Formats: sequence, C-alpha cells, structure tokens
Amino acid sequence: MTTRGALGVLICLAAPASGFAQAPALPPTLLTPPPIVGAPLPNPPADPQQAPASDTRPRVAVSFNAIFAPGDIQAIRTGLNWRVFDARAGEEGNHALIAESNEATPTFQLPDGDYIVHAACGLASADKQFPVNGAPVNERLVMNAGALKIEGRIGDAPIAASRLNIMVYLPERDDPEAKLIIPNLKADSPECLPEGAYHVVSRLMDAAPGSTTPTNSTVYADLRVQAGKLTDGVLKHRAANMTLKLVNAPGGEALANTSFSILTPGGDVIREMIGAFPSLVLAEGEYVAIARHDNKTYQATFKVVANQDRDVEVLTQQPAQ
Repeated sequence: MTTRGALGVLICLAAPASGFAQAPALPPTLLTPPPIVGAPLPNPPADPQQAPASDTRPRVAVSFNAIFAPGDIQAIRTGLNWRVFDARAGEEGNHALIAESNEATPTFQLPDGDYIVHAACGLASADKQFPVNGAPVNERLVMNAGALKIEGRIGDAPIAASRLNIMVYLPERDDPEAKLIIPNLKADSPECLPEGAYHVVSRLMDAAPGSTTPTNSTVYADLRVQAGKLTDGVLKHRAANMTLKLVNAPGGEALANTSFSILTPGGDVIREMIGAFPSLVLAEGEYVAIARHDNKTYQATFKVVANQDRDVEVLTQQPAQ
C-alpha cells in the first residue's frame, strides 16, 4: 500500500547560475561517459596539468569558464569538473587526457595544437573542440542546465534528509520510470541536471535513528528543469507514527514477547514486528493489526491520519476466530 500524490509545491525561480551547488558525486556506473568520439579514455596522468619533462614546446595560457544558459552573464562558481583531451584520436580511438581540474574557472598551460574540452556539472555536461595557435585562449561553455532541489514535509513539519529516499528518473512516453539517473538525491541539496523533464519518486523511511527500512508512504511528481533556473519542490508525505501494543484492557500494560503483523484491509502484509510496543510509520489509510502471544492470535482494525502519531491497542479480550 502506498500513497500516490502530486508535488505539493513546485516553484521555478530565476536564480543566479553561480548559486547552484553540486550534490555528492554519483557512483561512476551511473554517470554518462563524456561525449568524446572514440573508445574509453585512458587513466589520467599523476599530475595532468604538468607537462612531461621531455616536452619543451612553448606554452600559452588557456582559460575556461561555463554558464548554465545562453545569455547568462555570471559564470558557474562551483561543482564543475574540467578535462582537456588531445583532439587527435590514438590507434585505438582513444583521446589522450592532457589536463583536468575541479576549479570553477581553470587555466592550463598548453602547447599549440587541437584540443577538446569537456565540462561536467552533476549529470549535465558540455564539450567543445578548440585550437591553440601561440596566443592565449579563453573558452566559455554553455551547459544548458538547471538545478533541482527537493525537500519533504509531513504537514508543515520538514522531514530530515536522512529519512527520505528520493529517486530521479528520465521518463519515456509510456514509462515514467524508464531510466533511473539518480538513485538517492539528497534532500535540500541542489543537483545540476540537463534541461528537460524528470519523474521524481520520494519514499519516506522509518522514524528509527539510522533506519534503512522504507515505509509504505511514497509520493510521485513530474517536473521540468529549465536552463539557468532552480526548480525548488516540496513533496508532502501523508503519514504518521503508530506504536503497537497488546493489552488485556484499554490503557493496560503492553505484553512482552508479542509478534505483530500489519496488513491492508485486502490482506497485503505491510510489516512484521516483535516486541512489547514496536512502532512504525504508516501512510494515511486503514489497516489491520494482528498480534500473536502465547499461541493465541488477536486482531484490531485502526486508521492512520496524516501527522497524528498515536498508540494502537490490540485487546486480548476477544481472540481472533
């Protein structure tokens, strides 16, 4: 059982491109390779900004900067990775890596020749071929990208980033979850993305500190990232924390060594737990609690209302038939 909801608030704000920050890097297996023609690139040298000792050719300063959208005046100030390659492909189709930097506006000392520069910001990237002919060079790349920032709330209360698993997909016509591009977008942290449409899925995690157990509260949203703008969205989960108790009478002491099963009215099992008063977060809706103690089974129905935490008592006075 899941709750399906639209984006509670989605606001696209014109923001200075330099204000966008890069979220933590994704695993390499999820990153799109640089758009360089040819086979995989070789490993970078130990210090690619330093020329080999045997290379005595004159060098000139080559500087780079990037903007998010055409017409932007201010260059991007953070979250960029730059790599410069030899434009000539090797025997196996590789392009040798000449230099790289994580500075926002790097400057390299390069000899005359033809090169390809590649810039990446999050999952957005751009590349350009350029020549060096004895004079300083200053190249600007347009990323055609924006930023996405998502936060979660229950009612008006913000949800800690550690309690959200936010996945971002590239949708196709008949499949909104066609391609997973970000398996865990950190809440409240802008992520640089190419301009385009995206599908966001937010799963609320259990309330226990450090818990990696997902609840059945899931919210979905379709949104568009615009070049040069920050898309700032709020995803509202409708859920509450329930504490289960098996008692001999209303308000009585909880019985230890009790196992609980939480089911939907249709009989689908949501969670199974053991203890005197285990707790869990559930999406808004109706449920059945089944308690087992001393080889006897008891049950009770209950309703979850968003943002209303409470105890759920299962009475031993009426054993389930």
